[in-house]
Amino acid sequence: MSLPDELYNAKFAEYIDSMKIMYLVDDRFKMICDDYCISKVNAEKFRQKIERDFQHQLKHENLSKELEEEILIYIMKNI
Repeated sequence: MSLPDELYNAKFAEYIDSMKIMYLVDDRFKMICDDYCISKVNAEKFRQKIERDFQHQLKHENLSKELEEEILIYIMKNI
């Protein structure tokens, strides 16, 4: 069983060799690492979802503003 990809980062770079061994022989360390990896993956998913949702929100807010202007122009032309 190899070290999960999420553990290969700058914070752990100098400890990678020790981590590889500990991950294989220490169940508690493995559990902590696995929980960390799940948290990192979930955090990234939520970050991407928030980014997509924000883009959708901006798109709809802009469309609403354009339609507000169009409504006002239409009213002004027809009263």
